[in-house]
Amino acid sequence: MKRSDHRHIILLLIFTLCLSGCIKNDIPYPRIKAQILDITAEGQVGTATIDNTTQTVNLVLADTVNLKKVHIESLNITEGAISDMPTDSILDLSKNYTLTLSIYQDYTWTISATQNIERNFRVEGQIGAPVFDVPNHRAIAYVNQDVDLSNIKITELVLGPQGITTYNPEKEKITDFSLGYQNVIIVYHDTMQEWTLYIVPSESEISTDRVDAWTNVAWLYGSGKEDALNGFEIKEATASSWEKVPDEYVTHDKGSFTARMIHLKANTTYVCRAVSGDLIGNEITFTTGSVTELPNGYFEFWNLAGKVWNPWEENTKNFWDTGNKGATTLGESNTQPTEDTWSGTGLAAKLMSKFVGFGGAGKLAAGNMYVGNYIRTDGTNGILNFGKPFSERPTRLKGYFKYTSVPINKSNNEMTALIGQPDTCQIYIALGDWSEPIEIRTKPSNRKLFDKNDSHIIAYAEMFSGESIAEYTPFTLELEYRDTNRIPTYIVVVASASKYGDYFTGGDGSVLFIDDFALEYDY
Repeated sequence: MKRSDHRHIILLLIFTLCLSGCIKNDIPYPRIKAQILDITAEGQVGTATIDNTTQTVNLVLADTVNLKKVHIESLNITEGAISDMPTDSILDLSKNYTLTLSIYQDYTWTISATQNIERNFRVEGQIGAPVFDVPNHRAIAYVNQDVDLSNIKITELVLGPQGITTYNPEKEKITDFSLGYQNVIIVYHDTMQEWTLYIVPSESEISTDRVDAWTNVAWLYGSGKEDALNGFEIKEATASSWEKVPDEYVTHDKGSFTARMIHLKANTTYVCRAVSGDLIGNEITFTTGSVTELPNGYFEFWNLAGKVWNPWEENTKNFWDTGNKGATTLGESNTQPTEDTWSGTGLAAKLMSKFVGFGGAGKLAAGNMYVGNYIRTDGTNGILNFGKPFSERPTRLKGYFKYTSVPINKSNNEMTALIGQPDTCQIYIALGDWSEPIEIRTKPSNRKLFDKNDSHIIAYAEMFSGESIAEYTPFTLELEYRDTNRIPTYIVVVASASKYGDYFTGGDGSVLFIDDFALEYDY
């Protein structure tokens, strides 16, 4: 080889090395976010509210828990992620706590806690319910204008957890409200707070406080003197005469009273007012909501895409979905249309729990149908979203079902104790104020299932059957509302041939038929 050739090779190597030093490592990290999947604390009420968008967690704790010494019992995070807060920690949640989750990069999360303390502040001659400004430690009681503010008798005072809170001075010694207020110091656990109690004369002994208007139902709220004949009157906005709300519709809590007025017209404007003897309160105008049905609630529309049966018309947007996309990876659709209906006409849905796989390798796929979307299959597990947008407030879900229950013969390692017991079907409905559909994951290491104690749930009802029912039978799920003034954003309805299908546990051969699901809006 010539000397000049050697020089060319050396120069080429030097150029290559220099060039490689200028090349950036543009290979991106995997796009996996480190998330808190579940967290529990000692004294926790319900499940944690986890917001993956804002990376925040809120825990609701019993009022007996010391917020400065909260014991974290479990922390479930994204597989492969690392937390700088170990489980079994003792946290000070009297203020926000931040922790860092790491997986390829760091993610900062915030944990907060709230306590549902049932506070009360009542005095003799009080009008209506007290008002609490918890962040600023203020409580207000309204009284008649002729009450002597220098000689107030406090009958009830609860500002902290009952049984462990001390008051200085005690309520019996707090009598002179000539200045309109008095201060009291309360102590519980490691917490000391100074509260200001206000006594405010009211211009009227009767008040129409608010109306929560549903579709055929309205909740009326009023305030008056405790010993008065309190109630409501109502009329359509265009009517000339008032109608007395029946006494049996009204419930009383000392000076506060509430009526559940039923049999109202949908999409109609009404006016109501509170009354107390000869006294008449202010008028409130409200408009009732609409009657909104469940799309394809009669299960008449289906389409077949390959092996997958879908409960909606082809080329239309779905409302219901099934786990068929997961089941058909190793078998056939286990939720299908059927001509076996309760009325003898049209179609119904047939939900079958089946073992899918080859030989002994596989899992039980529970026949199911739900309001939402199947997102994808993760190995042999499913990821789906529960819920579709919905803002009305029905009072019940009605429909028809029949069921064949076989003994549970398939199970994962967690549910082997159920082997041999009768399989159980389930149907449930929930209305909630979620900001997005609820993600459901069945993979054991990353599991997230629907929780009926979720704080976002406004109303809920469920039914189960562990017996075989040969003929179609009507069912009614009366929704239990946890609050009358929260407006839903999503509705969830779920039916499954095997209650523990999320754990791949059930009877191979259990079959649930469902037909004609409908919402009703009044008792």
